[in-house]
Amino acid sequence: MIESYTRWIIRWKYIVVLASIALVFATAYGGQYLGFSNDYRMFFGEDNPQLLAFEKMQKTFNKNDNVLFVVTPKSGKVFSRETLAVIKDITKEAWQIPFSTRVDSITNHQHTAAEEDDLMVDDLVVDPATLSDSDLLRIQSIAINEPMLVHRLISPDSKFAGVNVTVQLPGKALDEVPTTVAFAREIKQRMLEKYPEIEIRLVGMAVMNNAFPEASQDDVANLYPLALGFIVLTLLILLRGISGTIATFIMIIMSILTAMGLAGWSGILLSPPVMSAPIMILTMAIADAVHLLVTMRHELAIGMDKNKAIVESMRINFRPIFVTTLTTILGFLSLNFSDAPPFHDLGNIAAMGVAAAFIFSITFLPAAVSIMPASGKHEVAGKQMMTRFGEFVIANQKSLLIGNALIIVTLAALVPMNELNDQFVDYFDESIEFRRDSDYAAENLTGVYYIDYALGTEESGGISDPAYLANVAKFSQYLRTQPQVIHVQTISDTFKRLNKNMHGDDPAWQRLPEERNLAAQYLLLYEMSLPYGLDLNNQIDIDKSATKIAVTLKTLSSSEVIAFDNAAMQWLNENMPSIKPYSSGPTV
Repeated sequence: MIESYTRWIIRWKYIVVLASIALVFATAYGGQYLGFSNDYRMFFGEDNPQLLAFEKMQKTFNKNDNVLFVVTPKSGKVFSRETLAVIKDITKEAWQIPFSTRVDSITNHQHTAAEEDDLMVDDLVVDPATLSDSDLLRIQSIAINEPMLVHRLISPDSKFAGVNVTVQLPGKALDEVPTTVAFAREIKQRMLEKYPEIEIRLVGMAVMNNAFPEASQDDVANLYPLALGFIVLTLLILLRGISGTIATFIMIIMSILTAMGLAGWSGILLSPPVMSAPIMILTMAIADAVHLLVTMRHELAIGMDKNKAIVESMRINFRPIFVTTLTTILGFLSLNFSDAPPFHDLGNIAAMGVAAAFIFSITFLPAAVSIMPASGKHEVAGKQMMTRFGEFVIANQKSLLIGNALIIVTLAALVPMNELNDQFVDYFDESIEFRRDSDYAAENLTGVYYIDYALGTEESGGISDPAYLANVAKFSQYLRTQPQVIHVQTISDTFKRLNKNMHGDDPAWQRLPEERNLAAQYLLLYEMSLPYGLDLNNQIDIDKSATKIAVTLKTLSSSEVIAFDNAAMQWLNENMPSIKPYSSGPTV
């Protein structure tokens, strides 16, 4: 049956080749519908509890996707008129970034101070050019002693500063993240040209989301051609023939184009895991082709004519290739049981590519090889060596069986030592700008790992309760004592500062208000004084029944993040049983 089928393929070889090419064009046309997803939420299913908690957090409070400008003055002094002017300029320009809803920096920090019976709220830096030396020292003292700023927007040594831009991405278009980051890069470039005395680096969640597709696209543009070139060279050496190498190379490209085109027709979005699919398809396509071509060249070497050699090769290899293809497809399809949807897509695309490689290996490949001249030597490289190796295995079968069994058992015993332990910043090589900038920011200014803790009171206005605020302050202090923590943003610090302001800026009153009504009045007065875009919606919900504590962490592994979060939640449950807390954030 296989012999008759192969003879039919050879008889109609030109039609088979043209039909195969037409099929590839039809499927590859769907590639125009492929898009790259920049949303880290794509790694979670719709009913994933972590995703549900994250979406609940974002609905209750503002989103915290961000772009952070890390500003480094070459003079080493942030608190100079020149550097403060740069930061103020970046702050102003950053409001123009698409989807930006908030911009925070040391210049527009809403500093509060008492003036007789009034609460004065204004930018910490209004006009840098008019500042005296004493003004600069005063502003520096305020900034590095303000918990809201230090280790977040200013380093303790005053050598590094940040401008943090919060973006609210609607999630309706695939170009939202690239558009946001591109605009931020334009601002960076303009500022560098305007102020050559500074350095600027871009980090943040939006920048990281954009770095994934950029790195993947860079790999496709640079590494994939190198891989294909190496494969072609290897095939030339092993097969010792140009025609078989060319046919195999074309078959590889056809298989990859077919799979990616079908992915486009299916509405699959590209993601970092999916970008591995072409390599998987390439591997199976080579295996199919080499099996057929090696056997064919062996038959040619013993004197069989080309078409008969093709028929014999198909007879020998059809069933092994079919079984291998079937089991491989089933293996890839099993990825659909993964909790992460991108791995569903990876498995489905790889399965389609492997199926395409099998189809083209039993249609296009024999037809193409039949058309092409049988070039090169018919002997296959390494034949004598493999013959000697086979004889060695047969002669030492018992020893090899026992030895291999011992090796397998020994290595299998090490399997439990494997850990799922990611550091998402380390996904990127140090040649990637985002990796270098993130390491720089973590070393000098602030971290890029965030966890948010929502603490609810289950009553409107409950956050003004002194007992609740005391618990919030207690938890915040616990967090600050943890070695993994860089910065803690908490509403309890704001209440302490307001209480001091309303008592004539007396440091002795730097504590929480003792009466609920008083705390509520302070909060209302403060909120009414805040400008547009700098309100407290990123820390308190709309009916003031819950607050969010934002924790910035050092660069940690995933197991360390989980351990930290579990310890924090355990502390809350043991010390604040009346509060219903939950944690979330991109890092979690």
